[in-house]
Amino acid sequence: MNDLVKNIVVFVVVGFLLMAVMNTFAPDFGKTTQEVAYSKFLDEVDAGAVTKVEFSDDSSAARTELKYTRGDGSVGQTWGPYDRDLVNVLVKRKVEIVQAKPPAGPPFWAIVLNILPYLLFFGIAFYFIKQMQQGGGKGAMSFGRSRAKMQGENDVKVTFADVAGCDEAKEEVGELVEFLRDPSKFQKLGGRIPRGILMVGNPGTGKTLLARAIAGEAKVPFFSISGSDFVEMFVGVGASRVRDMFDTAKKHAPCIIFIDEIDAVGRHRGAGLGGGHDEREQTLNQLLVEMDGFEGGEGVIVIAATNRPDVLDPALLRPGRFDRQVVVGLPDVKGREQILKVHMRKVPLDADVDAMTIARGTPGFSGADLANLVNEAALFAARENAKEVRMEHFDKARDKILMGAERRSMAMSEDEKRLTAYHEAGHAIVGRMVPEHDPVYKVTIIPRGRALGVTMYLPEGDKYSYNKVAIESQLCSLYGGRVAEELIFGPDKVTTGASNDIERATKMARSMVTKWGLSDELGPIAYAEDEGEVFLGRSVSQTKHVSDDTARKIDEVVRGILDRAYARTTQILQDNIDKLHVMAEALLTYETIDVSQIDAVMEGRVPGPPLDWAKSGKVSKDDKPGTGPDPIGGPAPQI
Repeated sequence: MNDLVKNIVVFVVVGFLLMAVMNTFAPDFGKTTQEVAYSKFLDEVDAGAVTKVEFSDDSSAARTELKYTRGDGSVGQTWGPYDRDLVNVLVKRKVEIVQAKPPAGPPFWAIVLNILPYLLFFGIAFYFIKQMQQGGGKGAMSFGRSRAKMQGENDVKVTFADVAGCDEAKEEVGELVEFLRDPSKFQKLGGRIPRGILMVGNPGTGKTLLARAIAGEAKVPFFSISGSDFVEMFVGVGASRVRDMFDTAKKHAPCIIFIDEIDAVGRHRGAGLGGGHDEREQTLNQLLVEMDGFEGGEGVIVIAATNRPDVLDPALLRPGRFDRQVVVGLPDVKGREQILKVHMRKVPLDADVDAMTIARGTPGFSGADLANLVNEAALFAARENAKEVRMEHFDKARDKILMGAERRSMAMSEDEKRLTAYHEAGHAIVGRMVPEHDPVYKVTIIPRGRALGVTMYLPEGDKYSYNKVAIESQLCSLYGGRVAEELIFGPDKVTTGASNDIERATKMARSMVTKWGLSDELGPIAYAEDEGEVFLGRSVSQTKHVSDDTARKIDEVVRGILDRAYARTTQILQDNIDKLHVMAEALLTYETIDVSQIDAVMEGRVPGPPLDWAKSGKVSKDDKPGTGPDPIGGPAPQI
């Protein structure tokens, strides 16, 4: 609609300009006036070629202006000395003599059309000047204006009721809301409001949402801006924007300024190879002064969010600027349940949906991940034209998020399917046999994401640290796929499918030695090299902390850890080779097996079809998954 209005305005302006131009040339439109010498005019009169002469109104002037019309209709114009005898000559030649009328005043529309081009010119010039000078960062002259978006006291509708899963963080910022509502409660005891609060946490944990909830609860103006909005290619622009933002905020105090992704402008000063006189550092210096300088910003509270607190300048983190650091971490199982209930309000749910069950099955999910889970479940239900979202839709959504979307259209040969089946079966069996390992939840040979097959482990609860036994068990499960390929198809037939597994196992083993102090040979000493980036405020040169002998020893210890894990994995699969064959055949038959079928294999039974096969009519409904009558034993299936 805006484009249509702009086009109409442009056409109207062009039309008026054309009318003005035509009006300018209207008096002579269609006529051609030829200027001739006075002597030639007299010759034409003597020759009888002139039929009409129009004298100018000013007859007393020493110079006469006249226009005459020839017999062919052409018009001539000339100037000459005032001559009374000319009139007698014209009368004798029977030439029509006309006295020019005094010029009448132009009509109103002509005046308007004459003035209109100038009005349009000055109007357009004034419009562009205002556009260049206006704020919001849209004009060429608005570099120094702040791009912060202001929302009034009643514009922010988010409250603490909309924030779930971070109760500790809500308590931390709750005092801020109370201070904004009733400052005298704290001031009479000598307390002062925090100048700034830095929210630290993983992406998607709700830092921005919590800041909006503070503004919504306190009912104060809320300025929001991103850290990258300060910095431009022109030196001094960022500092000017910081000054403008705080000047505007002081006029609306008490208020809140929220700076998202502050690490874009608040990184270590002196970082990189370009010295300290760059645009970003000037912006940071101005931000430091505005937050705590000679002129205090009374009533202006700065809330910033970042997931990289390690790169921030120490001067920005000191008390007086950011007095508090609020950690907004990943939610626990109770927090995930609360977050799911918040997002499930807008989704019609079936009676079998249990938020706590979903929360237990989604450890490590952030608030954004859970919102995406609910949305994906709703999409799965919509594809089936279901009226309500069922529990199976949430299971499919979780599998898609954790393992990737199914790629059923990907054509795999039978040999590749068989190799993938044994590879994933090796992961699953070793994961079940080693201690303190996350339970195997589902195994599939349907390509998902970038993987040809996936073995999914689902922790029983939230884990915040791992002991040596658990890490060694993970090493064994990582090697399960490679070892299964070697045992079944031979050393010459192993494939590149275990490349990611080997990479992860190597990195984990090296961390055991160099970071976590879990090797008996080298002890609890950190041998890791300084990997700080120079452009994050770290040193330009890398300092080597270990000698060549120690580095060689580290490599030997890491190799020993991995060799022991590989040998242990080989022994486990050799002892359970019959289960490996049965699970691989189940994968080739059903493509995906769940926990009940995995339990049947590990208990020595032949797994039945999964539940979705019975629902789809592929097998009889009397067949239950994991209840096959034939125990594992006897000769192994032929490969």
